[in-house]
Amino acid sequence: DELCKMAVHAETSRFNQTVYDAYVNLLRSQTECMSAALAGVDSITVTPFDTPYKTPDEFSERIARNQQFLLKEESHLDKVVDPAGGSYYVETLTVAIAEQAWKVFLGVEEEGGFLAQINNGAIQKVIRETSEKRHTDVARRKEILLGTNQFPNINEMAADKIVSDGACGCGCGRSHGEENKGEGLPVARAASDFEALRLATEAASNRPKVFMLTIGNLAMRLARAQFSTNFFGCAGYEIIDNLGFDTVQQGVDAALEKGADVVVLCSSDDEYAELAPEAFKYLDGRAEFVVAGAPACMEDLKAVGIKDFVHVRCNVLDVLRDFNARLLK
Repeated sequence: DELCKMAVHAETSRFNQTVYDAYVNLLRSQTECMSAALAGVDSITVTPFDTPYKTPDEFSERIARNQQFLLKEESHLDKVVDPAGGSYYVETLTVAIAEQAWKVFLGVEEEGGFLAQINNGAIQKVIRETSEKRHTDVARRKEILLGTNQFPNINEMAADKIVSDGACGCGCGRSHGEENKGEGLPVARAASDFEALRLATEAASNRPKVFMLTIGNLAMRLARAQFSTNFFGCAGYEIIDNLGFDTVQQGVDAALEKGADVVVLCSSDDEYAELAPEAFKYLDGRAEFVVAGAPACMEDLKAVGIKDFVHVRCNVLDVLRDFNARLLK
C-alpha cells in the first residue's frame, strides 16, 4: 500500500508575483506555502520574491527557505497530522474543489482523454480563457495585486532593478506587458500589463502630473481624491493632492501653475452638475480633465464635452493605456 501512495509536491505561484512592491511577494508565497502545508503535501518549493525581475540571489533564496522553517519551527505545522481537520470552512471548500475537479475529469474522459484533448487544443483553449478572465479581473481590480493595481507606491522606480534582459523573469523570455499569443499555454503574470504601463512611464521623457482639484463636500472630495490617487498611481504618474479650494477657478489656476497634465475634479455627485462644466470651460483644454466618480448627471456632462470619468466600474488598465497614449512623449 505504501508503494501505491501518490507523492505530492507543491510550488508557490509565479502568476501573482510582481516587480513593483516586490516584498509583497513574500506575503503571497507565505500564504501559499501555508496552504500547501495544511493540505498535507510531501514537499514544497517556495519561489523567491525577486524571481520576476532577476535570477534569485543568495539572500532571496535564503529567505525562501526560511519561509518554510517559519511554518515548521514557529507555527509547528509539522507536529499535527491534519491542521485543518474539523474546520467547516476549509472542509467545505475542499469538498467543493473536489466536486468541480471530478466534473472536469469526467468531462475530459468523455471527450477521449487528456492526450486527445491536448492534441486537439481543447485543454489549451480552456486555460487561455481562464487566464484572459483573470487578467481582465486584475484590469478591473476585481482581483487585487497590492502595490500594482491597488495602493501603488507612486515613487517607486523599477526599471533599474530588472536584470533579466527585458524578460518578465519567469524564464519564458516574454517581455513586460506582452500579451499571450499563439496556441500554447499562457505564461504572462497577472501584473505584467500594469508593469508595462509603469515602465513606459519611467522610460518617457516626461512624467505626467495629475492634480487633484478637491472642492465642495469634505468627505466626498477626500474619498475621491484617494481613489483617483490610487487609480492614476498605477501608471506611475506624479500625484499632486490638495486640501481643497474655494472655487474651481482657484483650483484650475493652481493646477496649471504646477504644470499639471491631468486635472481631476473631486467632489460630490450633487455638486458635479454645476462644478464640472464650470471647471471644464475654465480649463479650456490646457490639460486633460477628469471627473472622479459616475454621477447621475454623467450624460449631461458628456454633452458639454467632458469625456473622462474614473470610478469603480472602470477597466483601470484600458483607461490608463489611453492616458499613456495621450500623455507620454
